Amino acid sequence: MVATRLPVEKHPCFSETKSHEWGRIHLPIAPKCNIQCSYCSRKTDCPNESRPGVSSRVLNAREATLYLHRALAAEPRIAVCGIAGPGDPFANTETTLETLESIRDTAPEMLLCVSSNGLGLTEEIANDLARLRVSHVTITINAVDPAIGAKIYAWVRDGKKTYRGEEGAKLLMERQLDAIAMLKGRGIEVKINTVVVTGVNDHHVEEIARVVSGLGADVHNLIPMTPAPGSLFEDYTEPDANTMHRARRGSGKYMKQMLHCQRCRADAVGLIREDRSKEFAVLMDEAREEAALSRPYVAVATQEGVLVNQHLGVANRLQIWERYEDGYRMAGERPCPSPGAGSSRWEELGELVGDCRAILVSAAGDAPRKALEKRGVAVCEMEGLIEDALETVFGGKELLQLRARRNGLGSACGCGKIREPGTGCG
Repeated sequence: MVATRLPVEKHPCFSETKSHEWGRIHLPIAPKCNIQCSYCSRKTDCPNESRPGVSSRVLNAREATLYLHRALAAEPRIAVCGIAGPGDPFANTETTLETLESIRDTAPEMLLCVSSNGLGLTEEIANDLARLRVSHVTITINAVDPAIGAKIYAWVRDGKKTYRGEEGAKLLMERQLDAIAMLKGRGIEVKINTVVVTGVNDHHVEEIARVVSGLGADVHNLIPMTPAPGSLFEDYTEPDANTMHRARRGSGKYMKQMLHCQRCRADAVGLIREDRSKEFAVLMDEAREEAALSRPYVAVATQEGVLVNQHLGVANRLQIWERYEDGYRMAGERPCPSPGAGSSRWEELGELVGDCRAILVSAAGDAPRKALEKRGVAVCEMEGLIEDALETVFGGKELLQLRARRNGLGSACGCGKIREPGTGCG
């Protein structure tokens, strides 16, 4: 079988001449991040705010696929489907690959694109990207000198270990440079994003370009840092035009420059200069509702049937609730798998509640959480009245709002709406 040639020349971020003709859609399916950049804050997000790392909603793989097809019907000029956060795609690898698989199956002509910091991009993942015909990958590299990187990255988390200072910056830099070589070895076009911070790395941009060009990177996109409230660099000023001109002139000695970047959100959609993310939010909600129809129930770990107040690990039964007329009713109870079976216990539980859109518990360990979320069942940690929680779940509000304890459901952004850090105001 001969693979269909993908129209790579239609990618609007890699070709300014095509950015007026073809659009892109970012699917916000990756909430977790494995580094903390000093210029980044994902704690606030309003619909009118446009910068990387924010999204008003977070979708799962099925929701994202349904949303994509709704968006394509509304905007047929979309040629590229990208995953760019709001965290890092490879701190959310399972969901990222599941989403890419689904899109490749249902929209085989679509260009696929991923934007990452590169820390978690392994050989195995690079092979998966090549298999799925991901044609473009962006890696954000802000330093190729650990001493400079240490000023930009507050911490770097690799697996369960957290690195700080030059040690963390060095690890990140090495992984990033390895990622470029892995991707280019598989024929994937690579764009490098560099966030330019005045007085920190603005003088270092030419060296970044020299190093990454030597590894085969194709395009350099220099992004002036936007001060984000709540970030470590919130009091820094945005680089002026002269600073950016000098930086681009230095980088231009080695690499083609991208000059039309609009600093897109993680849920950006439409033409680059005609973003429709605010307008298309309703399509996201419709996609979530459609996905939820195939999961009519919510499982609840409760001791007495009134409160969500039981740890999943000790629950021997779950109540199953459904929407009924103008309220909710318990549809039945299901016995939990017995302890002592190791990971198979949680696989069995996943099958048991596979028709549930969420499971409400007072707490849950990492193993059951991963097993359930792999099956598309959201694990929501909370304490309170069952009916209040059901109103949130069935009402289409962010499930992540429930992942809170007695200290409340998060804080409010300028809109005054409650949200968990990094998920937006929804």
